[in-house]
Amino acid sequence: MTHPEDTPGAAADPRAGWVLHVDLDQFIAAVEVLRRPELAGRPVVVGGRGDPTERGVVSTASYEAREHGVGSGMPLRAAARRCPDAVFLPVDRPAYDEASAEVMATLRATTWDGAPVVVEVLGWDEAFLAVDPAAEGVGGGTPTSPEDLAARIRAAVLERTGLHCSVGIGDNKLRAKIATDLGKPRGTYRLTAESWSEVMGDRPTDALWGIGRRTAKRLAALGIDTVAQLSAADPALLAAELGPTMGPWYRRLGRGVDTSPVDPTPYVPRAHGREETFQADLEDWSEVEQAVRRLARAATADIDAEGRLAARVGIKVRFRPFLTTSRSRTLPAPTNDPEVLADAAAGLLDRVERDRPVRLLGVRLEMVPPEGGYAR
Repeated sequence: MTHPEDTPGAAADPRAGWVLHVDLDQFIAAVEVLRRPELAGRPVVVGGRGDPTERGVVSTASYEAREHGVGSGMPLRAAARRCPDAVFLPVDRPAYDEASAEVMATLRATTWDGAPVVVEVLGWDEAFLAVDPAAEGVGGGTPTSPEDLAARIRAAVLERTGLHCSVGIGDNKLRAKIATDLGKPRGTYRLTAESWSEVMGDRPTDALWGIGRRTAKRLAALGIDTVAQLSAADPALLAAELGPTMGPWYRRLGRGVDTSPVDPTPYVPRAHGREETFQADLEDWSEVEQAVRRLARAATADIDAEGRLAARVGIKVRFRPFLTTSRSRTLPAPTNDPEVLADAAAGLLDRVERDRPVRLLGVRLEMVPPEGGYAR
């Protein structure tokens, strides 16, 4: 059963109302394999400094490594135990930035029957795409279907970058995003209001974009385990248990409803931060303070690159084994003076108990909003 707001209104332009979600397959691992062709077909794990005997977590794993149970966020040491034959590589952010820029340039150069498209970048390896709402008219001949456009996009990305991608097709962003996972790897899948219940109804609620394990557990406590159950849930119950805003929103997710447009406005970060996991726990608090100051200066360089000032400073301290605490404060006046920010970050350590060794430190600088505020 569909609802009136589930389906875009009828339009003369057959391209209108469609959203494509492009997602690079195993992006980071794929970039590394392109640079080292001899690794093709082997289990590859990228994370930390590439040394599984050190502390660090998996940033990504190739499909071959995933078959052994290796996944993102897993400690490198655990990944090595699960897949001892894996090739471990260090994270190389500049290489991924460069590859991502090539992919996004390819997407922005796409046209749909002669009409330009708009591209909303979600990260290194994924983006939404739709026909520009300002475009007029349709090219001659038979209109190109979204599936044909998806095939053209996959071919263009592969030709320009050597990377494979999957494309989800939907009548809104939510359905397109979910469709991509259903088409992986190297495939295309369409998910619309008409097929939503059949495809998604029996799936668990955390199959929805926007619902994680924690929320799924809260829903399960209410007797809501599947997408179909969530779509039919009592809005008043959801509002009472999950909040007047989030409760009804989760029900809309269960029905596949999403009215947000594809927005090409570049993302403007609200903060920059630096973190470091120490190979040996820090027990000398003078060393802890030195590390916080160093991280604060590095984060200051990041906000300088944005040409913006910091208005608030925060620190994160993870003790042995994994107890984590955070502290923050608003500055008397915005600044980008590295020593002022280092002093502010170090001063927050006075609000932290110093009764156990430190495993990880992080410093976060929240910036003054840009002129005109944040677009999204």
